[in-house]
Formats: sequence, structure tokens, C-alpha cells
Amino acid sequence: MRAGSGRGAMNENAALLPWVVIRQDDKDNRYRVGRFATKDEAEKTAEGLDASGHQRLYCVERVGQGLPQP
Repeated sequence: MRAGSGRGAMNENAALLPWVVIRQDDKDNRYRVGRFATKDEAEKTAEGLDASGHQRLYCVERVGQGLPQP
């Protein structure tokens, strides 16, 4: 196995890059756009994407802190 792969790799990435930018389209589909080390870095990216004028919502979430399930 390559270094950084396998079950532990996701936990390591979450610890190093705990902030994600999520794109939500008009049909409520959600996609992870990127992972970031700081909330500020993630917010700046989301703001830049929001400024593009597309009909999409970009939000910042901490890994494991997504929307509650119904």
C-alpha cells in the first residue's frame, strides 16, 4: 500500500485539513470542493467562488460537523 492510503489516511487528513468548502446546487446536491487547514482559508475560497455569480451556494464546514440528518 502507498503511504497515506488505507483506513487511517482519512483520519490523518481530517486532522490536518479539518475545514471543507461545500458546494450546494439548486437541487440540494452537495459536493466537497476542497479541504483546508484553517477556517479563514476555507472562507476566503468560498467567498471567491460565491463571487463568480453562479446559482450555487458555497459553505464552510468543519469535518464531522455537516448538516444534521432528519
